[in-house]
Amino acid sequence: MAELSASVDFMVEFYEVDSMKVVWHGNYMNYMERARCKLLSKIQYNYNNMEANGYAWPVVKVKIKYIAPLRFLQKARIEATLLEWENRLKISYNITDLETGKILTKAETEHIAVNMATGETSFVSPKEFIDKVEAYANS
Repeated sequence: MAELSASVDFMVEFYEVDSMKVVWHGNYMNYMERARCKLLSKIQYNYNNMEANGYAWPVVKVKIKYIAPLRFLQKARIEATLLEWENRLKISYNITDLETGKILTKAETEHIAVNMATGETSFVSPKEFIDKVEAYANS
């Protein structure tokens, strides 16, 4: 399958930084969420589709490597790439400086499907989700 990715460009806002004008570490999750939403929309499986399908996909693992800080007014791009989808949702992220192309942050998130009606964890991704990934890959 061809690589499935989506990216979002952004500028660091004042409300995202600490007193040193560096992005507070917790805000990186917001950047990842933006890119993840764009990636899932690309395959037509956004949060509304998940809910209609009867599943939630909570984050169960996060790994972040801060290589260089994001600073106030810096322009950057976050790219999300789908790594795994058959048994869990695993996405990698790279944040790069828009001007230099320098990688600033690398991250990964893992999500599992949870049946919203029963609260049970599904150890296999729902068929509807796999079908969406495969349909996109074959288009």
